[in-house]
Amino acid sequence: MARYPALVVLAFAISFTPAPAADPEPDPNQPYTAARAEPVTYDIDFRVIVTAPQGTRQLRIWVPVPPTDRGQEVKPGTFATFPAEVKPTTHTEPVFGNTFAYFEFENPQGAQVITHTFRATVWELHWDVDPARTVRIGTWPAAFDPYCRGERLILVDGRFKKLAGEIAGGKTGPAAELGAVMAWANDNLTYDHSNTSLVASSDHALTKKRGDCSDYHGLCASLGRALGLPTRVTYGLHLFPKNLPCHCKLEAFLPPYGWVSFDVSETQRLIRAIGTSPDLTPDRKAALATAAADRLRRGFRDNTWLMHSKGTDYDLAPKASQKVPLVATVYAEADGKPLPQPDPADPTKREFAWMTAHKYTPDRPVAYPFRDWKTLTPKD
Repeated sequence: MARYPALVVLAFAISFTPAPAADPEPDPNQPYTAARAEPVTYDIDFRVIVTAPQGTRQLRIWVPVPPTDRGQEVKPGTFATFPAEVKPTTHTEPVFGNTFAYFEFENPQGAQVITHTFRATVWELHWDVDPARTVRIGTWPAAFDPYCRGERLILVDGRFKKLAGEIAGGKTGPAAELGAVMAWANDNLTYDHSNTSLVASSDHALTKKRGDCSDYHGLCASLGRALGLPTRVTYGLHLFPKNLPCHCKLEAFLPPYGWVSFDVSETQRLIRAIGTSPDLTPDRKAALATAAADRLRRGFRDNTWLMHSKGTDYDLAPKASQKVPLVATVYAEADGKPLPQPDPADPTKREFAWMTAHKYTPDRPVAYPFRDWKTLTPKD
């Protein structure tokens, strides 16, 4: 399997805002510094249908409420339930600042439907990371501890430290090291929804060498932390029709740029689709693959994805029966026991305790940049 093509310099047809000068005291709450382009406004109708086991006394459901940041502006929406009428309360957990609409259904009978309708404007984000400008931090402030620690699933044990050292050995600077980690993932992992942890397990990805987006980005997060880089997995919704609406991305804090977003799994799938296309010449395939890899390494977040939560291994608000590894779409418990997370992207699965239904209506046609290679700008 070929490695990512060499880095090339691309000119984006956008107005670029230079990254600020490095701060001697990095701040994990620093806003995104990326340049914005191509805004799209979506009317969103997101529904979750949950069927609790017979005899359930209390069904609890947490629905992430997407925040506004530099990449997205979310207008306040409305929640409704059917057939039982339940009013949600809103809570924000203290570690990552994720907000949830929380529902309690007493003695639920049959499936319960929660509907969240709202409007969001989403931009493309381009960081244009120059590896030569990134700054290595010797000791990160304590506020970065949640992004540097070893966790149940984002492991930072001897295996990951050894592998990270082998991958990044000889690379100069944090961006170049992270680029080597992402290239290794491209070379060694296979995208597979029938053999996935669904919860960003770095151990699953390292052991099985396969998985979904969460496994790819959980592994890259582990290797980044092993190299001394704060990393996190961010979850959100793909704003187009698909069986499983959720999707995650990797973020790494690279001074002076701050948090930078990377989509390793979708870039790999795009490069492979380019390589197998019968409609492209070998030279065109090489140019497009190089452009896709370069877009990844420079930092890119698309306007077809809405982020709703950040981080892994945390307590919900209000607290659930246990910490969650992450929240992909919603989290649900029946009498204090988690309901299994469905994976309708796995063609072998037939049974689900809950499911989502969703419709996203954009104000104009928009291409998904990890399927449509016309969105790439190769250097010919």
